[in-house]
Amino acid sequence: MNIIHKHIHLMTIAIVIIFSQCFAGNPVMAQNTKEQRYKIAVVDLMILKRQKLGAIKLTSDIGADGLEVDMGGLGQRETFDNQLVNESLRKQYQDTAKKYHIEFCSMGMTGFFAQSFASRDGVDRMVQDCINTMKLMGIKVAFLPLGVQCDLRKKPELRPVIVERMKKVGALAEKAGVVIGIETSLSATEEVKLLKDIGSPAIKIYFNFSNPLQEGRDLCKELEILGKNRICQIHCTNRDSVWLQNDPQINMPKIKKTLDKIGYRGWLVIERSRDAKQPTNVKYNFGANTAYLKKIFQDKN
Repeated sequence: MNIIHKHIHLMTIAIVIIFSQCFAGNPVMAQNTKEQRYKIAVVDLMILKRQKLGAIKLTSDIGADGLEVDMGGLGQRETFDNQLVNESLRKQYQDTAKKYHIEFCSMGMTGFFAQSFASRDGVDRMVQDCINTMKLMGIKVAFLPLGVQCDLRKKPELRPVIVERMKKVGALAEKAGVVIGIETSLSATEEVKLLKDIGSPAIKIYFNFSNPLQEGRDLCKELEILGKNRICQIHCTNRDSVWLQNDPQINMPKIKKTLDKIGYRGWLVIERSRDAKQPTNVKYNFGANTAYLKKIFQDKN
């Protein structure tokens, strides 16, 4: 009996040693055994690699977990200049992402920063093209900024047409099982009303820290008003001048407590917050911001 017990004991020790060696030799495996509540991403457009395959390795070099992929330029085209409709390029994207353990967190329609969502012809097709690409890429969230031409604080008369167009977009998103996150200039209270008027569970707010900060509103209170169910993703960023850790407008530990409190979990996507002295030094800026966010949001998870 003692011999049997001793044999089982030795086998258990051996198994523990084997597993510990596997995890020690494979940090990615060890990391993935613990799902992070918060994940950190960067935007391919802002790291100067819009729809460039090199954006994936650069994201890994920066130290981020994921990448927001842009749909490409819009200009006066009928739809986005989207290269990911090319199957071979798309496969390269997906294979490279697996190689570097990078996730695609969202799809950006940043062309609408300058274009008018309210008056531009062919909006339904543009959004549908984005949704089709999302499904091919396995992406669940899209970013749709209403932009300078649809600033509802300055142009409230556009609200009815935007609501009607967003209802159609919501129907497309619902059918596809994806979410479209809109960024507006409105306060959180006004955004709650806007979402209610649109009336689609597939339309949510893509929250950007810089919007309340630039308007002098309390960022944490805005998050609490919206709540986790109205926020699909967050651009964890402010205007360019200094890194996030040096930004006097941002109390990141307080923000984390607020996000914990409202029950948010998901992506924090770095868009700007570059050092004004070296605005084009991508690794320098995004690497520092990523490391800081990981320290605040992941170290003690």
